[in-house]
Amino acid sequence: MQVKKVITYVAVAFVVFYLFTRPAQAADAVNGVFDGILQGANQLATFFSRVLT
Repeated sequence: MQVKKVITYVAVAFVVFYLFTRPAQAADAVNGVFDGILQGANQLATFFSRVLT
């Protein structure tokens, strides 16, 4: 349990550091993640619409 807490704190500290030192790149990374999620959701929607028709 302690290792999990330490890893979580290190990850949060890294994210905060990244946000303050490279905000444009951090925003691009977040946009990339959301674009990937949306693309995956669209692909699933296409799959299920074709299966159900």
